[in-house]
Amino acid sequence: MEKADNVSPVPSAMVEKAAFADSPLSDDGFDNPTGIQEKALLRKLDLRLLPAVTLLYLLSFLDRSNVANARLDGLTTDLNMTGNQYLTGLTLYFIGYVLFEIPCNIVLKKTSPQRWLPTLTLAWGVVATLMGVTQNMAGFFVVRFLLGVTESGLFPGVVFYLSMWYKRNEQHYRIALFFSAASLAGAFGGILAYGIGFMKGVGGLDGWRWIFILEGMLTVLVSLASYRFITNYPATASFLSDSERAYIHARLKNDSDATRDEAFAWRNVSLAFKDPKCWLYGLGFHTLSLPLYTLSLFLPTIIKELGYTAAQAQLLTVPPYACATCLTITVAVLSERYRLRAPFIMASACVAIVGYIILLSAPSAGVSYFGTILAASGIYPATAIVLSWPANNVSGQTKRATSNAMQISIGNLGAVLGTQLYRSNDGPRYFVGHGFAMGYLVANVFVVGTLWAVLRRENGKRERGERDGRLVGVDEEEWLGDEDPRWRFQT
Repeated sequence: MEKADNVSPVPSAMVEKAAFADSPLSDDGFDNPTGIQEKALLRKLDLRLLPAVTLLYLLSFLDRSNVANARLDGLTTDLNMTGNQYLTGLTLYFIGYVLFEIPCNIVLKKTSPQRWLPTLTLAWGVVATLMGVTQNMAGFFVVRFLLGVTESGLFPGVVFYLSMWYKRNEQHYRIALFFSAASLAGAFGGILAYGIGFMKGVGGLDGWRWIFILEGMLTVLVSLASYRFITNYPATASFLSDSERAYIHARLKNDSDATRDEAFAWRNVSLAFKDPKCWLYGLGFHTLSLPLYTLSLFLPTIIKELGYTAAQAQLLTVPPYACATCLTITVAVLSERYRLRAPFIMASACVAIVGYIILLSAPSAGVSYFGTILAASGIYPATAIVLSWPANNVSGQTKRATSNAMQISIGNLGAVLGTQLYRSNDGPRYFVGHGFAMGYLVANVFVVGTLWAVLRRENGKRERGERDGRLVGVDEEEWLGDEDPRWRFQT
């Protein structure tokens, strides 16, 4: 399960011990002469790494989804856009996102997180602020496309970044915690939009313009500070002592490829494209991205169409996102405890399916609103686990970075379609949009079930020694990435 490329030879007995250790917090795989407490060190890493990247992703999701709140405050009216033209602007965001996702992760591999992640944040913060001074539809289209381009590298970049700090069994919970910022952004976005809406007329600007300007300026300020609070990899982290750095290197060397000094090579990029499992990870997110982004981009409108005022709708977006945040963390903890991924994804998707069945069938506003809570409560936990899966299962740094970016790119093609489904004349029931979202969630259950079967079958073959032929002629200490028979996939 947990051996990978390493810089120095590791005895096979040690590999065996590390690979099948029962606890992700076990010291059995390597010597610990310094007496460092692993749990205390993990807490130190969590406090230093997770708040920083989670804050960046919260701002990222806030800046991409606040357009839904701005729409209720008059964006389309002031820019003289029809409902369909507004949807085109949403689509352009995801086109920019998909096109630049993989190139951005390649840049990350060739540069460093401390430079690249804050620079991306600064770029999209400036673009998000400019949304507030857009004067026409053409400007709206250009800014939305550029926002997608500049935000595209953050999520896959952070997933790769965390995989260089934590053991495989420790990554899932932390990536899920990081992703919970998406639902938290939805909750904050509703509250902020409600308050900022009262600024209408300040400086001669409408309230929707202040939503973009203030939230964009906040991102710019945070990005400038993040050059100091985003650190690079363990080998150069200044907040670690030499003994802590050596300890992290030892524990990762026995678990993953994080300590390997892997030079960038296009051949390693191609390995991801040739692996069918990487495409299945992408389809797993593709079948979730449509309901994920249609919910985040249209939830205020969906709630308003149930009969509430614009101000009420802004506030009523908070409970669904609050429930989603709590369940994302809870399901991540359970998934980590039981070392299972696929069953929790499928169960969460089924909860969301029930939510959309309610939205499609319930004529009552109150019952339909409950459907939105169930939809959010299922979509976000499932997405968090799906997005952490390739980070756990793909070995080879460049292959993993490419696979992470592939997953988001393939996934966001679903969002491109989703942005065209909630048309103005379809409200208040939105049969087309809700129907597509439910259908995609059903497809997700089948895709994840297929991937689960593929991974279990491959693990079984390796347990029975059916893949040992790959080691013929290979040095004992040489590592073949996730094609190595000693590697075990998390299911």
